[in-house]
Amino acid sequence: QVQLIQTGGGLAQTGGSLTLSCVTSGLTFSRTCMGWFKGGEGVAHIFSASGEIYYADSVKVRFTISRDFAKNTLYLQMNNLKPEDTGKYYCEVSGTQHGADVDCHRNTAIYSYWGQGTQVTVSS
Repeated sequence: QVQLIQTGGGLAQTGGSLTLSCVTSGLTFSRTCMGWFKGGEGVAHIFSASGEIYYADSVKVRFTISRDFAKNTLYLQMNNLKPEDTGKYYCEVSGTQHGADVDCHRNTAIYSYWGQGTQVTVSS
């Protein structure tokens, strides 16, 4: 059974930091696309094999996506938060092994599994 369990998030002030975690089970963590989405839009993506990363322009420099193979966990470190970062964040995993030419950002149809969502609220 595939499970993606999200933790973290919550309330922060402008300029503050939050960390989101997504523990996965029941699916392959190797050579797969993983990402964080808000409002249906990709925020950050990573190809687990190469570590190739994409960030939306709005979060570049401020957010960091990473993965821990030993813990089967995906992270999103969110720094210098802004009110416009407010929203519900979902971790998503394709769950399929891909070749090196996969586009984890543009090909959003490949994502088959997602977590329960985590609310992030940034106050001004």
